[in-house]
Amino acid sequence: MTSSSAGGAGSARRAATQAGDSRLLETGARVGHLASAVLHALIAWLALNLAWGRGGGGADQTGALTTLAATPVGTALLWVVVVGFALLALWQLAEAVARGDLADRAKSVAKAVVDLVLAFTGVQVLRGSAQGGSQQTEGVTARLLAEPFGRAVVVLVGLAVLAVAVHHVVKGWRRTFLEDLTEHPGTWAVRAGRAGYVAKGVALAVVGAFFVRAGATSDASQAQGLDGALRSFLELPGGPVLLTVVALGLLAFAVYAVARARYARV
Repeated sequence: MTSSSAGGAGSARRAATQAGDSRLLETGARVGHLASAVLHALIAWLALNLAWGRGGGGADQTGALTTLAATPVGTALLWVVVVGFALLALWQLAEAVARGDLADRAKSVAKAVVDLVLAFTGVQVLRGSAQGGSQQTEGVTARLLAEPFGRAVVVLVGLAVLAVAVHHVVKGWRRTFLEDLTEHPGTWAVRAGRAGYVAKGVALAVVGAFFVRAGATSDASQAQGLDGALRSFLELPGGPVLLTVVALGLLAFAVYAVARARYARV
């Protein structure tokens, strides 16, 4: 690397660090964590309704945001959620540039992509153009399978989701999520975080397994998002109870996200 390119990279990192340290992005990141709390609480509510036959929308991100929009103050709250996820994504991108470790950069970029997708989904809900999560998942998978090496790509996506699922379970069980915080959030928040990360990991593991099966069988209908994964628990013995346990775990994650909004390292 030449001195000029090294200097340019250093300048970019300094600019990103200053952006990440700005009061706007710091506040936005905390609002983003609160938006995550709202999202997980709504998904948990939808999953509980699903478990006990009360109907309701899809138990996924799109269903949760659609449910939020249907409340009396839903439009205003949904705009807050959209802005929160967008600012959290910008903060993650600033962190990705500022950090020196390649693995940390990759994680920050991946989180930013997820937050941007959630913000975009919120905008679609506001415009009334959002598709159901299952439709989107099957449609994207079908397009991938139609491409050369598409089956391998879908399998790799599934394996990547499985890896994230294992990471969530380990992070929850070992309580390493405390490293994301500036101080101990209290016993209740730690317990909520452990239960929440493990529950998210279990749900994501099912999603990953569905994608692996879709790639292996070249059948796009086998690919399922979060809603399909949660519904699959009902096909198991004691399904409603199992789904209730997972739903309560997602609700626990919402509780932890509230604590994270206060104590997050931003």
